[in-house]
Amino acid sequence: MSADSEASPRRNVPGSVSSPLKNGEKGVFRNQNAGYTALASPVRTEVGNRSMTRSFCVDDNDLEDGKASKERDSSLQLLKLPTTQNQALLSGLAYCISSCSMILVNKFVLSAYGFNAPIFLMLYQNIVSVTIVSTLSLSGAVPTEPLTWNLIKVWFPVNVIFVGMLITSMFSLKYINVAMLTILKNVANVLTASGETYFFKKQHGIQVWIALMLMIISAVAGGVTDLSFHAVGYTWQTLNCFLTASYSLTLRHVMDSAKQATKSGNLNELSMVLLNNILSLPLGIILVLGFNEVEYLLETSLLRMPEFWLVITASGVLGLGISFTSMWFLHQTSATTYSLVGSLNKIPLSVAGIVLFNIRTSMQNSLSILFGLLAGVFFARAKLRD
Repeated sequence: MSADSEASPRRNVPGSVSSPLKNGEKGVFRNQNAGYTALASPVRTEVGNRSMTRSFCVDDNDLEDGKASKERDSSLQLLKLPTTQNQALLSGLAYCISSCSMILVNKFVLSAYGFNAPIFLMLYQNIVSVTIVSTLSLSGAVPTEPLTWNLIKVWFPVNVIFVGMLITSMFSLKYINVAMLTILKNVANVLTASGETYFFKKQHGIQVWIALMLMIISAVAGGVTDLSFHAVGYTWQTLNCFLTASYSLTLRHVMDSAKQATKSGNLNELSMVLLNNILSLPLGIILVLGFNEVEYLLETSLLRMPEFWLVITASGVLGLGISFTSMWFLHQTSATTYSLVGSLNKIPLSVAGIVLFNIRTSMQNSLSILFGLLAGVFFARAKLRD
């Protein structure tokens, strides 16, 4: 939520290095059929597919050839080079800030405000995303695929997993501190890699499996030394890891069928964002009623506070912002840079989570968290080498 949340198709995106959602994070996945490698948790909702990336920018070789072209005036090259570098830096900062802010704002809403309706929070964020993307699409500012009945039928099973992923991320974020949540989400990478090997016969290098083993060790060590250990939160996060891996693997399987169900034969990231969020609305309403959150919403004084509505609206905008900034950053740099920055981004996020929410921690727990974060960076590099 993203997530990562390092999460959501809207947030987190299929293919980046995992980060909490993201979720409250919404994660990001890269679909291999679309030219991406799933490096991490989706709680950051999905990164756009490579066909969309190609349509918006030239690749690294194109830029290098352009600079070397004799037809270019040397003075123009000097002017354009810093512009390209500034765009890469600016897009990278925007991506890091939006992904970190999304998780921290969700944690603030659920913990500091004590908001006890996480499903409604997810539902409201999805409404914000649908409103913004629909407005941009109708104005012609962004391209999206029309939602046909055939596309909805193909995508609905994926959307059910997506909604479950976001909800479990919200529940776990309510009970677990941000730093530990970041480490525990690494377990989703282990499940995804194992699923790739079992279902798709994909072979991973020895360095990938070493990195995954280090992730498991750091997650176990972090849980054992967690001074704020909460069994309910860990249970929700375990379920979230299984749903995150299922979403990544199912998305890859369904993507080709979904593309065939569109009029253009393609399904870009913003279309996926719109599709996921629109389909999640009826499911969200049913779950709000099923978990009896309506009674709480009628009684709580938070919904009568304008500043609270401002905060949760900002969380919805940030969730959608992860999708836009991740595409922008990917267009300005390379897949390698994008993945490594996504992994390194979890380090300041974990520190901010500990400092801002005044989390009690021990030296052993801090070392476990640092160990897990470094294992995530090692995993990203090993996965890219594969």
